[in-house]
Amino acid sequence: MNFLKRIFDFYLQGSIHVALSVYALIHVTFILLHLTPDNYMSGFGFFGTIVGYNFVKYDSIARSGKPELLVKLKWFIALSFAAFIGTAFCFFHLQLTTQIVSAVFLLITTLYTLPFFPNHKNARSWAGLKIYIVALCWVGVTFILPVLNAGIPMETDFFIICVKRFILIVVLLFVFEIIDLAWDDPHLQTVPQQIGVKRTKQLGVALLLVFLILELFQMDESWPRFIINSGLIAITSLFLIFANERRSKYYTAFWTESIPVLWWILLLAFGKALN
Repeated sequence: MNFLKRIFDFYLQGSIHVALSVYALIHVTFILLHLTPDNYMSGFGFFGTIVGYNFVKYDSIARSGKPELLVKLKWFIALSFAAFIGTAFCFFHLQLTTQIVSAVFLLITTLYTLPFFPNHKNARSWAGLKIYIVALCWVGVTFILPVLNAGIPMETDFFIICVKRFILIVVLLFVFEIIDLAWDDPHLQTVPQQIGVKRTKQLGVALLLVFLILELFQMDESWPRFIINSGLIAITSLFLIFANERRSKYYTAFWTESIPVLWWILLLAFGKALN
């Protein structure tokens, strides 16, 4: 049993599960826009997420040079190296425009992790910005890049879906910020630190209602999609409402991050009804 728990923890701590969430959201984009799934695009998102998240989480530990920490990190480094090879392979199969824009998101991720200016912390420590930087990167990788790679014109629907995807990611991040409230540095000025847990939940529910209103504008007589997305919003709302500092790490690291995967599965299951 302990062995299985270690495997499961490695799956979570190695950012494989969050990468699966990104992979799922990319495929949600394919389904909603009626695009042929692109394995190189989804592979780039999956492997790139493992590399990016592990870089953000473990870079400072790896650079500390402490032998006992490096031993613990060796498997994460091996995983990240393998994922880097996968990312590079998929990258060179993307359209040139997609490659250029993905380099911009790579720059944002690097800025998020490393201090670029003397006597300054990285962007991850900039007060109040963390949640928006992360949400922007998620929208970019899971929606903007797949659209660019498919050569779809950026019309009104593009911007509406961008806003909806941003809202969903921000609200999911609210759950993480509430759970981490006891451990987060007060100087981070996360949303719960600034306005309190209760108001954060109220804000999150209000944003999800905006998501549903925007969904109505795009319904195009597709009631099955509206019902599925309404279910997604209801589930996300429940996770937000029941979030508190006493929840275990699995509440966010596994269950909350499984919401995009559930969305993908529901869309796949009812795919015929959506067409």
